[in-house]
Amino acid sequence: MAGMNAQVMVDPLVLMSSLARPESMLAMAAFVACLALSWGVAWAVRRLSGESNLAILLGRKLFDGVLFPAVLLGLVFVARTVLTQSQPIVLFQILLPVCISLLVIRFGVKVLQVAFAQAPFVRVLERTISWLAWGTVVLWVTGILPLVLQELDQISWKVGGSVLSVRTLIEGALTAGAVLIVALWVSAAIEARLLKSATGSDLSLRKVISNTVRALLMFVGLLLALSSVGIDLTALSVLGGAVGVGIGFGLQKLASNYVSGFVILAERSMRIGDMVLVDGFEGRIVDIKARYTVIRALNGRESIVPNEFLIINRVENFTLMDPKLSQTTIVSVTYDSDVDLVRRLLVEVCESQERVLKDPAPNAFLSQFGTDGLEFTVSYWIADPENGQLALRSTINMMILAALREHNIQIPHSQRVMHMVVGEDKRA
Repeated sequence: MAGMNAQVMVDPLVLMSSLARPESMLAMAAFVACLALSWGVAWAVRRLSGESNLAILLGRKLFDGVLFPAVLLGLVFVARTVLTQSQPIVLFQILLPVCISLLVIRFGVKVLQVAFAQAPFVRVLERTISWLAWGTVVLWVTGILPLVLQELDQISWKVGGSVLSVRTLIEGALTAGAVLIVALWVSAAIEARLLKSATGSDLSLRKVISNTVRALLMFVGLLLALSSVGIDLTALSVLGGAVGVGIGFGLQKLASNYVSGFVILAERSMRIGDMVLVDGFEGRIVDIKARYTVIRALNGRESIVPNEFLIINRVENFTLMDPKLSQTTIVSVTYDSDVDLVRRLLVEVCESQERVLKDPAPNAFLSQFGTDGLEFTVSYWIADPENGQLALRSTINMMILAALREHNIQIPHSQRVMHMVVGEDKRA
């Protein structure tokens, strides 16, 4: 440990004096060249790729992604190998840890931004990773880190057949965090690949595959992280049994929602983009999570529906097998109106709208002899109910009213006949 401290610790006076030497100036020039070359590589990759699906590697400004610090670390390592063949250069003992810390920060931050884009805790995790990385670099360069780890290793206790220490717990937490970040990175890459060109029913199926892969990767990664720090995984069997009992009793609703979510995605009875009516709320499915489904109405309101509710209750899916939807409107005219003319006007109004399908063609029917007049039912089909239904119905009704007025066809008013019986005046 003393030898490691002597190698890592950099005395400030020695560092200042070494910076004036020609080899340090050469190392600094090589570092600047590595910076320029790394920026050029990132710029070239962005130009060639068109920035598609490379949010983690490139970021937004070339140098805030993973590619720039990764290339920089590799180039600095090569430069140190070449320049320190004849004599060691103290400056590289600072440059390499700084490059490693920058790569760790960029990798962790970009993966969290992609995996949890809307989560409010992402900013806190980003700052935590940055403080931990830079603090570790400072302690490592100054030689304090090995001493701190040695002291933390002395604080230990026995848990079952294993001996744990504060250092083991810290290393286990860092290892678990690193493994989970790598798992999130891999799952985010798989999800972007699966959902790149998926539409309709394929989108839901690929979504469930993506969620399953992410859950499996995080579970396996957590087990590997625990195993790497010496925790006996067989002891988790008791915990697993307790968790199973808890799910069976206290968390049965939560577990039911998760199972229902996977059933919905696997059966594809409801898909992202479908127009549905659930408990009187009509809208388009915009996302299907493992626990709930988000339905967005045409007026902008969003409803979060537990997946179990969608399984055990009646749901009207307007676009499950066929996206076409029929609409009707009822028109009343006076009894002396020309029936054939009214039917022709109603059909022509519907045919004039682009959203109304030609096949099946719109039609008008004399549906009822009403109390006040003849009632016609106009029927037409549309193929895009997600673009709104009330606006089209309103447009057709207004055009029907204008067409009837143009041909002097009257819409009857409600009429009531009152009979008055006049009796004899029986007053004395």
